[in-house]
Amino acid sequence: MNTSQAMRSGIGLIIAQALLLTAAGTAGLSAVAGAQNDQSAAYIAHLSALNSTVTGLKAVGEATFTISGDSLTIAVNASGLPKDIEHWQHFHGFIDGRQATCPTKAADADGDGIIDVVETGASAGTTMVPFSGDPVSMDVPHGTYPKASEKGTLQYQQTVSLSGLQAAFAKTFDGQKLDLDRRVVFIHGIPAASKLQSSVASLGPIPAQVTLPIACGKITRVDASR
Repeated sequence: MNTSQAMRSGIGLIIAQALLLTAAGTAGLSAVAGAQNDQSAAYIAHLSALNSTVTGLKAVGEATFTISGDSLTIAVNASGLPKDIEHWQHFHGFIDGRQATCPTKAADADGDGIIDVVETGASAGTTMVPFSGDPVSMDVPHGTYPKASEKGTLQYQQTVSLSGLQAAFAKTFDGQKLDLDRRVVFIHGIPAASKLQSSVASLGPIPAQVTLPIACGKITRVDASR
């Protein structure tokens, strides 16, 4: 091979390598964008009552999650809640990505007739994202949550950066993804003056009246073809 041929071969190899690197980089960027910017997706959780024997009410409602580009809108509409109090609300799930489900009567491990927040852990995992004034903060105990009306209704809506929430979630839960359709939504809370048995557990120093689950629903993806 003469010098001219060798130079052409070398240049050709460099160009081929550059094209491969460009293609790989583009694919990587597309993968990241696809993970964070699902252009159009919707999820819903139909909420059903828990611990109605405590509240004397039948909480119902729905939580929706609407993705458009890098925006995620979280909305909750519920009724049949204890009136005139703030209600903590979050999605719960397992850190290892297992499917979470709402607790059944079997979750009442101590047989006191009440499913407390600790007893939900076996089926629903841990508290993850707060539906507060700032979900991206991931600040469960100090967030500002919506207050039910005097009629026991609640409306909540907050739009956040999807990539921002995913980054905060991954930082909190060791690189895990949001995986909305593996989570469940809980609404919590009964009046502070409510009498509960000593067996009703809570989280740390937080009163059981604050964390008692009163509604739950599994998040599922809405079929766009419907």
